Amino acid sequence: MSNDASGTSRTAQAPGTSPRSGAARGALLGAMFLMATSAIGPGFITQTTVFTAELGAAFAFAILVSILVDIAVQLNVWRVVGVSGMRAQELANTVLPGAGYLLSALVVMGGLVFNIGNIGGTALGANAMLGLDVKIGGAVSAAIAIGIFLSKRAGIAMDRIVVVLGALMIGMVLYAAIASGPPVGDALRQTVLPDEVDFLIITTLIGGTVGGYITYAGAHRLVDSGITGSRHVREITRGSVTGILVTGVMRALLFLAVLGVVAGGVTLAADNPPASAFQAALGEVGVRVFGIILWAASITSVIGASYTSVSFLAGFSQRLEARRNLVTVAFIVFSTAIYLALGKAPVTLLVLAGALNGLILPVGFAVILWVAARRSDLLGGYRYPRALLAIGVVVWVLTVYLGWQSLGGIAELW
Repeated sequence: MSNDASGTSRTAQAPGTSPRSGAARGALLGAMFLMATSAIGPGFITQTTVFTAELGAAFAFAILVSILVDIAVQLNVWRVVGVSGMRAQELANTVLPGAGYLLSALVVMGGLVFNIGNIGGTALGANAMLGLDVKIGGAVSAAIAIGIFLSKRAGIAMDRIVVVLGALMIGMVLYAAIASGPPVGDALRQTVLPDEVDFLIITTLIGGTVGGYITYAGAHRLVDSGITGSRHVREITRGSVTGILVTGVMRALLFLAVLGVVAGGVTLAADNPPASAFQAALGEVGVRVFGIILWAASITSVIGASYTSVSFLAGFSQRLEARRNLVTVAFIVFSTAIYLALGKAPVTLLVLAGALNGLILPVGFAVILWVAARRSDLLGGYRYPRALLAIGVVVWVLTVYLGWQSLGGIAELW
């Protein structure tokens, strides 16, 4: 039996875990927030700010559509992974030998590159928050993340830190949203009757919220926590929907905070739109508030990217599984070393990783839906809801389109 990031034996824990126990509730809450905070990274903050400035109140419709699609994806992913008790790459290899290795390679490559960007985000956040040099801020932040995985109870520490920082981010953005005085009535109207619809923006939001490693962060945490099997379907379902709603609440509040600023006639700075939005809403203290939000968003994404990427590697080797926390630490150290050497996130690699993330979603989601439709043996005989499967297939077609669009990111490199 191997020890995982929860500090307990995955094999031994799974049969006896009760969702009513305090530890299980904490793990479920941690899985929700791990998925949510993995999605809420530096790119999430920048995208939301830029798109709000571009579309104004009409951006509310894009947020609503992306949330509905994200829920459809995560309902299927969490249910298949959770009921089967198998990680995504294990399911893929069972369905089509070798497919799990391909999926893992895509996830780990994308996770590594984005982790460099996440380290860069912590550095910029620490600079805005405390005035720290960006290299020092990045190194200190990485050390904090490493300390979590070196803890004797790493899983519990990770669950608690992502919940606390997730709540902190939401609280800070709520404060900014109230202070900016957005036109809430107009935003509510355009949530269902938008003046403008931009499908490219919608697809970008979906890819950024459930693309790449983010798709599997919460579901893999469930498996490691032992909350698996058909008897836990209710908890699995509630967790998947709640995690996406947390992400949606964060995006909606950030949207309102920025909307209040741009509706007031402020032009955001081109070099750092989010920082200028918070400064306009809250004055000089807004820069510090932005720094706290960016740092929290970035370090939780470091945790999520590292944990999930290594969860794809560890499943192929008992030796890696037994040393999983140390492998996760090595992953963070390597990401940080590259960031410190370059002094910034490598733009070309970020474009490539973004394109790979667009490919991961349709490939991995196809495996999930195949298991749901044709491999009830992997689900312990569980009868998968036909309606949920049908919704998943419709969304999968959309993810194929997203994947095709992402290939343009690779083309731009040449």
